Amino acid sequence: MRQLAKLLVLASALAGCTSPDPNFYTLQTVPGPVLAGGPASVEVRRPGLAGYLDRSDIVLKQADYRLATNSQQRWGEPLGDMIGRILTQDLSQRLPGSSVFVQSGAITADPQARVEVDILNFDADGTGGVVLNAQVAVEIGITHRPVAAHHVALRGEVSGPGAQALVATMSGLLGELADQVASDVRLIGPGPVAPVAMGGRIDGRGALPQ
Repeated sequence: MRQLAKLLVLASALAGCTSPDPNFYTLQTVPGPVLAGGPASVEVRRPGLAGYLDRSDIVLKQADYRLATNSQQRWGEPLGDMIGRILTQDLSQRLPGSSVFVQSGAITADPQARVEVDILNFDADGTGGVVLNAQVAVEIGITHRPVAAHHVALRGEVSGPGAQALVATMSGLLGELADQVASDVRLIGPGPVAPVAMGGRIDGRGALPQ
């Protein structure tokens, strides 16, 4: 009986030391302005992601040369894949006349427009806000002629404590990024549907070079 009591006490102690299950989060689409006259097909390449963001734990903030993370607050999928997926959905809403698809998906059509994004920063700044710094490039899909290439710097205030409010603000900033990308893509204008196939940038923003 004494041995059984000791085992029960040990089991209870071990159960008390067990870490709780982590919470998993995902970015969500955010509605934006609807633009007509875009190209028939748009490919979103898998976004480049700064190495410090390429982790399962959510980076809560970056300050004083240190990263703050919490192993109980995690992304539900690789962040680069998630950003590409949500950006594709945001662009589909903003460009209803365009077929927008992600490069890593099953569609192999040659697009009329190709979108490339490098995410340099995407985290809390330690002062109650979230920053998104990215490089954006848009080109004609088949010829690779550049349409626009520029830096995007965005910031949003977090509405409350916790990872949920942080992720909601990040979703809003990604929607703002989609607004700018949609405007760039629209510079290409409408055109015929690209044929199905297996499958130099310029500085500043402006009209398609002649």
